Amino acid sequence: MTIRQGLVKMDFREYLRAARLDPEEGDKTQYMTMGDKMVSNVFVNGQRNSPSVCSTYDADVTRFADAFDKLKAECDYKLTLNAVMLKVLVEGLKAAPRLNAHCKYNHTTTAGQYIIKKHIDVSMAVCKEDGRTFQMKLLHLEDKSLKEIALMAADARKRLDTADLEEVMFEASRQHIIGEMSKGNILMPLRQALSASFGKGKVVHLSKTLKSDFLKITGKKEFQPDSGIRIEEVNQGTVCFTNWGAICESTGLNIVSGPLLYPQVFLFSMGRLREEKYVYEDESGNLRLGTKKILPLGLNFDHKIGGAYELIPFIDRLEEIFNNPEIMYNW
Repeated sequence: MTIRQGLVKMDFREYLRAARLDPEEGDKTQYMTMGDKMVSNVFVNGQRNSPSVCSTYDADVTRFADAFDKLKAECDYKLTLNAVMLKVLVEGLKAAPRLNAHCKYNHTTTAGQYIIKKHIDVSMAVCKEDGRTFQMKLLHLEDKSLKEIALMAADARKRLDTADLEEVMFEASRQHIIGEMSKGNILMPLRQALSASFGKGKVVHLSKTLKSDFLKITGKKEFQPDSGIRIEEVNQGTVCFTNWGAICESTGLNIVSGPLLYPQVFLFSMGRLREEKYVYEDESGNLRLGTKKILPLGLNFDHKIGGAYELIPFIDRLEEIFNNPEIMYNW
């Protein structure tokens, strides 16, 4: 059988292959790892369930950056801008607690829950040496000092570099599936379990013990892979922090936006610190050329929680810190 397409004749098999956009000879196929599957699932759920608003905020951090450099030279531990901005985020969330929340919504009934979280658990994006990025959750930051946050972030990065992430992701996925099934959602989690265990895209870098335990779906809460990472550290936090500026530091790329991690309602992202020239008027009324430091920040929020006014107390608190950077000496 042949199909006439313009002036070119194709047999039916070739026609179907072209219609399905099947791989051609010489193409290289790579199947998703367990980590890829989890990240994809989270992002797709975020796009489906969270109508997000993406906004940018160019913060003038000239005085703040100078105070940070001074504190960094004086403190008795390794202090990074990442750690300081984590503390800034925490302070902003204290002023705007509705951003530190989970929002669950039923599309069919239009009913939902808005849960303002007691603790501030930040899901921090960490880039490994091989280029892969994972979320590590830093727990209960609302009562942590700057030094404690800096040490926690450094420890998370160190443990992530030495962990068997495929096994960690496998166990985290298993826990997610058990949680969904316990809520009565049977079909989709079951399909996910079967997909991870059979077919061309199955997970192949796991021990037989892990595979067997996963297929049983028994939910042994005490079971965790020997990786140095607790399962709760890779689960959903209450808010997400991404430092795209550090990840893309060697390039001209400056990303300050990304998808929300459902059911979170807020994503705080940081771009590359840059210097800008500006014109100002001195005390004598003469125009002068000066330099200021700008830190681009991305503020993404779920529109279901309300409008942009939700960000006002958050931004006000950040402005207070950036204009009075001596505050960080008391952190």
